[in-house]
Amino acid sequence: MADQRPAVEVFAPAKINLTLHVTGQRADGYHLIDSLVVFADVGDRLRIAPGDAFLMTVGGPEANAVPRGEDNLILQVARLFGGLEGTGFDLIKNLPVSSGIGGGSADAAATYRGLSAITEGLDRSAELLALGADIPMCLHSVAARVSGIGEKVDSLPELPPLHAVLANPRRAVLTPSVFKALVQKSHPPMPKTLPTFKNAQTLVAWLAEQRNDLEGPAMSLEPSIAEVKTVLASQQNCLLTRMSGSGATCFGVFPDQQSAERAALAMAQTHPDWWVKNARLGSQSARARPQLIRSTT
Repeated sequence: MADQRPAVEVFAPAKINLTLHVTGQRADGYHLIDSLVVFADVGDRLRIAPGDAFLMTVGGPEANAVPRGEDNLILQVARLFGGLEGTGFDLIKNLPVSSGIGGGSADAAATYRGLSAITEGLDRSAELLALGADIPMCLHSVAARVSGIGEKVDSLPELPPLHAVLANPRRAVLTPSVFKALVQKSHPPMPKTLPTFKNAQTLVAWLAEQRNDLEGPAMSLEPSIAEVKTVLASQQNCLLTRMSGSGATCFGVFPDQQSAERAALAMAQTHPDWWVKNARLGSQSARARPQLIRSTT
């Protein structure tokens, strides 16, 4: 008898750290953060469907850099559910790896959302943190204030969306190396109570007063990050530039979609070897919701 389980398609949006304040380090080595996180309308796509074996395939423009072994986060999340011996995972990889925008963690979170939609397994969300500190914040793809080591996620669904350009020099930066290069481990957090942002302009003005404490260490390891920020800042109408996560992806904020599109086009022409995308940043929970695909046969 044919497997009657439905297939599911899930969007895995890029995670963007609008701020990233490193506030301390625990005895076990994990760093404490205070970060304002949003998600982009660009990302990877995952299809989960019945198959002949427990197998993952990868396609898309960034496929070559994706690890295929047992340590792949998609397969690790799938093993939390059990009973998936005849399940295939088809990933379309559009986000560069090791780039500070949570590509692997977003894929892991998408896997969890997809499998939760098609199985009757127990809630395994508490186990995701052990697989990666960024996975919990990617689980619902909603704008949020993230603290602790990444496990405390306070959603901010009313945060104004931003128009942006994302740019990566295609230089992989390893997160552990960046944190190791961070000399001062304790910095001030964001204000205890965030202001009310009436529009994108007030949000950008406030962001300009905040930080990503990993920018300096990341630039010391990969100087091309500074070039990316400089090129972004030189684009017409750019309001703010910052590195996301541990790098090397940086973002520039623009007043409208047209400005962002023009900047992305210009940068792609002058730096064809970079990964450049214009994006809308905010909550992507609706777009990231699993889409069931039932067989008609």
